[in-house]
Amino acid sequence: MRAPDRVPVEPALVARFRKDFERVRPLGSTERLALAVSGGPDSMALLALAAAAFPGRIIAATVDHRLRVAAADEARMVAEWCAAQGIAHATLVVDDAIGSRAVQGRARDRRYALLRDWAAAAGATCLATAHHADDQAETFLMRAARGAGVAGLGGIRAHQQLGAIALIRPLLGWRVAELRALAVTHALPFVDDPSNADPHYERTRFRALLRDTPWLDPLQIARAAAHAAEADATIRGMEDWLWQTRRSPTPNRHPGLVPGTTAVHEQHPHDVRHGGCRDAPGMTGAGGVVIDLDVADLPRELKRRLARRAIHAVRAAHALTTPAFTDSANIEPLLDALEAGKTATHAGILVAVRDTLWNFAPQPPRHSH
Repeated sequence: MRAPDRVPVEPALVARFRKDFERVRPLGSTERLALAVSGGPDSMALLALAAAAFPGRIIAATVDHRLRVAAADEARMVAEWCAAQGIAHATLVVDDAIGSRAVQGRARDRRYALLRDWAAAAGATCLATAHHADDQAETFLMRAARGAGVAGLGGIRAHQQLGAIALIRPLLGWRVAELRALAVTHALPFVDDPSNADPHYERTRFRALLRDTPWLDPLQIARAAAHAAEADATIRGMEDWLWQTRRSPTPNRHPGLVPGTTAVHEQHPHDVRHGGCRDAPGMTGAGGVVIDLDVADLPRELKRRLARRAIHAVRAAHALTTPAFTDSANIEPLLDALEAGKTATHAGILVAVRDTLWNFAPQPPRHSH
């Protein structure tokens, strides 16, 4: 499409977008905004809105995961539209094979890593994605079906840090139908990803549930997710304070285990949960440290959060990468044992109970006889 052919976005929509964006994170007058644009109708709508709201200050990138032959053509489509509008565009290609298991999760991890590095190299401070209210509603229902707690029900966060880059989702209050209508009305080129209709994926099945159940309002579900995210942020503030006041690092009783860098800590350099052992003064040395947590009078939710944080921290300090441990791991059996006064292990960490103290240390290596 030639630049003169573009239908200008209505001022009311641009004003709405700018207000929604700046409610999440105001964009400084000299800051550059990076956009993740897949070529779907929602991301093309984001591109058009951002170009109108912040003219001359945006750059865009499309990630080719090498999962579909057509992906290269879709990236070229976005690049051509950007060139016609004078917007710098990059196509980012995933180098290694994603595989055939947990495809969407693996693709997401590689996509964000590429986008983060590209945005930083280009001098951008913010990266925006086109997640919308329908995405948020799907995420909320998926996590509710798995029994998620308040952190999981918070869903897609409007603002997160991706290393030094602010990751912004300014369209969480917009319906997917609105964005598609905007793309059609303004003659934006777009392609529908066939994986979005593949029932093999869990998200697709929940998308169909929302589509076929009119009394489930995605905007209202998205609001519930936002309330959960607010509650999670409040509890996280309490967690941060308790981590500073209830945590006592002590010398490691297993000097054969030496601290070091880990992939987890390198991937999350700004998340103190992954470096609590190593980053505090006096917490490194021969054999590293263990952590004592005083859990006296704490409700289970705060015990749960502090236990996760301690496991992350001890694993990071001792370069433990196996077995795998993520924030979605089920630690309820561990909490049950600890609250009953029993020693237990989880993810390579031995947790012992002494009165109101929970002691987190690397699980000693097993010796064969």
